[in-house]
Amino acid sequence: MYNLRGIILVVLAMLAFATEDMFVKALTQNLPTGQVMCLLGVGGAAIFGTIARAKGHRLLPPLFTNRALLIRTIAEGVGACFFITSLSLVPMSTVAAVFQATPLAITLGAALFLGEQVGWRRWSAILVGFCGVLLIIRPGMAGFNPASLIVLGAVAGIATRDLISRRLPSDMSSFVVSFHGFAALAVVGPFLMLAKTDLPALPNTVQAGQLAAAMVCGVLGYYAIVTATRTGDAAAITPFRYTRLIFSIILGMMMFSEQPDLMTYVGSALIIGSGLYTYLRERRLAARYAPKIAT
Repeated sequence: MYNLRGIILVVLAMLAFATEDMFVKALTQNLPTGQVMCLLGVGGAAIFGTIARAKGHRLLPPLFTNRALLIRTIAEGVGACFFITSLSLVPMSTVAAVFQATPLAITLGAALFLGEQVGWRRWSAILVGFCGVLLIIRPGMAGFNPASLIVLGAVAGIATRDLISRRLPSDMSSFVVSFHGFAALAVVGPFLMLAKTDLPALPNTVQAGQLAAAMVCGVLGYYAIVTATRTGDAAAITPFRYTRLIFSIILGMMMFSEQPDLMTYVGSALIIGSGLYTYLRERRLAARYAPKIAT
């Protein structure tokens, strides 16, 4: 029963995140991308900051003396900058498909920078997954959109964020960490506007509603995913994270008339399949060596 509840919460979280992406993409069609990023950052920081303060947490720990939190915050800002920029330029379904390679990038980063042992099976899965990315992006082929490479920056940034998160103190509140992540968006957004020489625009009523909806979806998605990870077993709920791609494809078709082609579907299948295999392989190895560690 707990696993079923966890699965439902994960699926709802992925729906919320995909819906948030939809609103963000719609906003960036009419407002400067940096401004959208800044407004989302301010709103998210306000929400998570309020929750953190209500729980009695300190919002401003010694950021510059905690290297892990500093690097994580920077990676969050960079990753989100690439992600939101890619949403403004690339079909939503393409962004979502390539972004599913993030778990593979995390495994790759853990092997290269954290000294984690990765066998040939997982290396093969990583290679297959990134072949799926190439099928979706198709560099040098007809239909190649150079802007789709921006999604890879988002993958790198978010993978770095998640890897560094392992180094955070165990007693640091998730709400405080999230506050810093959104605050990073508020800081990076104006710099992006400056780099693109964009001028701020006053959102109209519809755009203000879309912005509010994006914030609500983001917060609800965050709450649902945190609750799910505390409710259900990771082995049961993790595969359902890939439902975000399904929701993104459907919303992209409905709202932006996107039509993913066969190569996008094949590439997505390779990414998801290799990601699931890598996860299951890691679980199997953890179960195999757990008794040895205990003794």
